[in-house]
Amino acid sequence: HVAQIEAANHSYHTLDAPEISDADYDALKRRLAALEARFPDLARADSPTTKIGAAVAEGFAKVAHEIRMLSLENAFLDADVADFDGRMRSYLGLGPEVALPCTAEPKIDGLSLSLRYENGLLVQAATRGDGALGENVTENARTIADIPQHLTGAPAVLEVRGEVYMSHADFAALNARQAERGEKSFANPRNAAAGSLRQLDARITASRPLKFFAYSWGVLSEPLSDTQFGAIERLKALGFQTNPLTRLCADTAEMLAQYRAIEAQRATLGYDIDGVVYKLNDLALQARLGFRATTPRWAIAHKFPAELAWTRLEKIEIQVGRTGALSPVARLAPVTVGGVVVSNATLHNEDYIAGLSSKGEVIRDGKDIREGDWVQVYRAGDVIPKVADVDLLRRDPASQPFVFPHLCPECGSEALREEGDAVRRCTGGLICPAQAVEKLKHFVSRAAFDIEGLGAKQ
Repeated sequence: HVAQIEAANHSYHTLDAPEISDADYDALKRRLAALEARFPDLARADSPTTKIGAAVAEGFAKVAHEIRMLSLENAFLDADVADFDGRMRSYLGLGPEVALPCTAEPKIDGLSLSLRYENGLLVQAATRGDGALGENVTENARTIADIPQHLTGAPAVLEVRGEVYMSHADFAALNARQAERGEKSFANPRNAAAGSLRQLDARITASRPLKFFAYSWGVLSEPLSDTQFGAIERLKALGFQTNPLTRLCADTAEMLAQYRAIEAQRATLGYDIDGVVYKLNDLALQARLGFRATTPRWAIAHKFPAELAWTRLEKIEIQVGRTGALSPVARLAPVTVGGVVVSNATLHNEDYIAGLSSKGEVIRDGKDIREGDWVQVYRAGDVIPKVADVDLLRRDPASQPFVFPHLCPECGSEALREEGDAVRRCTGGLICPAQAVEKLKHFVSRAAFDIEGLGAKQ
């Protein structure tokens, strides 16, 4: 487990090229933490559970963080959030009758950045690195429009912390430019943002459309406020972009309600988030709670299910394959699922769209799938994304059930469904251009054309 986690940390934080999904990484860390709790004598002094991020990459000057940049504890269930509230009360000696308001804000899936201002001037920018030492990316940060170069009315020393990210639209445009140049595409906006900020040539960073949200602070010569929410409002007043979905919640019920409200908007935000962060609002109580080895006791990240996401189904299209099978495909508003940007999902066949299995059994509680619906997309590993559920509460009352075509959309021939067959097939054969092309592709493919005896002479 240790070797796997260390390799994953290096790939994600240092190379900006993760090799395993966030869900698999979280599962590995939880498993290792459980083993260490059960067998504390076997826990390594340098265990990944005691570390933050990864070491600074070669080529960057190092910056020592005067106040360490920590990671966050993760919550995956509603019960974990209630437990978070309970642990804070226990530590502070407070009963259930005492209100403990918390802020709730989207957890941006990008790269952490710390900005140091002295007398209102930006003097240094650094990545998180391993929490104690980061990379000096000052010249790169100066190219990001969301980052102010000068502040008016700020404390004499102000260290602002936040997240560098890339919007979905800018990510798609960047990958299109990469493809035009014959260069490698990025897997998702987080990788693109991290790779763009951590360039040794600031001119490359300047050519990349990066954005920045401020959500925290480090060294201060004077307090920004006496509350978390007030401090964020102060950062906004100083000219920083802060997330408009940040809310002050009175209790865990309101925190969970905001989590669900943010999750429902995930596909329309225009940038990637992977959860909601809760922070105790009272800064004096934050100070009393303090920190563990790598995480604060007063904050937690409530993660979204890694392989699931809600998005809008914009259109259902029919593709015709080599055997004439008519296969429905969902065209989706792009959303990142399991570390990959998903814009298409399989709908299998007409029964699946109608909410039935190939055996005629009811699935998804019998909910049919319609164009314009809000759908839950499921992706695990390399499996083609599927539509797992439909939100009927968000369905347009004027929407109509999808009518599966009985004629081939490519050649107009009749598309028949044999008894006992789940698939409808075009009867056009080679007069169907789609079938002709797909049959030719298959014929010249390695699997079909690799005939023994026709290989090159030795």
